[in-house]
Amino acid sequence: MGFQRLQEQIEDSPALKRMVKKVWSGAGKETIEFRNGNKIRFRTRTGRGGRGFSGSPVFFDEAMDIPEASVASILPVISAQPDPQVWYTGSAVDQQTMQDGNVFARVRRRALRGEDPRLAYFEWSVDVDTPDDLEPEVARDPKAWKQANPALGIRISPEYVEAELRELDPRSFAVERLGVGDWPADNTDSGPISYEQWKLLEDHDSRMNDPVCLAVDTSPDRKWTTITAAGVRPDGRFHGETVERRQGTRWLVPRLADIVGLHEPFKIVADTRGPVASLRNSLEEARIEVEWIGMREYAEACGLIVDLVAEDRFRHLGTAELAAAIRGAATRPLGDAWAWSRKSSGVDISPLVSLTLALWAAETAGLHSVYDDRGLIAV
Repeated sequence: MGFQRLQEQIEDSPALKRMVKKVWSGAGKETIEFRNGNKIRFRTRTGRGGRGFSGSPVFFDEAMDIPEASVASILPVISAQPDPQVWYTGSAVDQQTMQDGNVFARVRRRALRGEDPRLAYFEWSVDVDTPDDLEPEVARDPKAWKQANPALGIRISPEYVEAELRELDPRSFAVERLGVGDWPADNTDSGPISYEQWKLLEDHDSRMNDPVCLAVDTSPDRKWTTITAAGVRPDGRFHGETVERRQGTRWLVPRLADIVGLHEPFKIVADTRGPVASLRNSLEEARIEVEWIGMREYAEACGLIVDLVAEDRFRHLGTAELAAAIRGAATRPLGDAWAWSRKSSGVDISPLVSLTLALWAAETAGLHSVYDDRGLIAV
């Protein structure tokens, strides 16, 4: 859409048209090349969408729902540009409906702290903490519409906004029209596992021995499901990695059946109170044996992963989906212990929950290593 709008602007301006040398319109690789050598490139947002070329400035549109991997593929490759710039444009983040809101939320937090000399931040919104706090009379007030939409009366008509108010639910109107976000918190420093701790355990060459244990988990909105494997490395440390993460749940049972047939995992575990429990009958019908763990085991698993990280007994591959989950994961009380909270987290944490359960399965299955003061004794 942005590419088409820019093309129309160029076609309508003889001066701009004379500056253009060539236009490529191939799907996913739209490019406008100018006679002075500059280019404007449009890229599909993927985990590798920015690799292979460098340029500045870079614009991330719809930044309220941008995966960590998309940003990670872009930022390093523009570092050699003179005075590189990155622009984020989007509406407010609603963590109930936007799985990848952490990137934009971090930019906003840096802006509000006022500690980044390179950051300029502009926000048009109604001054309300969350969408649930927006009073109906404020939502109906044209002054609030104008506050959050400088284009009101120019490109956006009040009559259209009034129609939106009638058609949208109150939360959607608050987020999309009035800029009132439900911004995710960042677990970088305050959670049971800090992001800095997590980064220290990254090992792209890490591998584990057979057999392995699997765990599965699904996000509360059922948009994402994850299969994770965990086992022990040759050096005795635990290893965990995401086997597969896809949208929805329909793919899970046949994919698990394939994995079981090919690799014969030691065991498969899942949270009996988690959203994936709705697939219990389907898994049984496919003759896939799953050990459904309760609250006590779940709490044990959460404690175990924290211990493994703190004691340097774990390695991972540094993948984006787990990095995002570590940053955005929230916790909830569970008796005298705690557990990861799917509902309160700012991102999909099914990769982290399934990793936690898979590590617990590997440890309790006896796939663990034995240490004393001298280090590794046996596996």
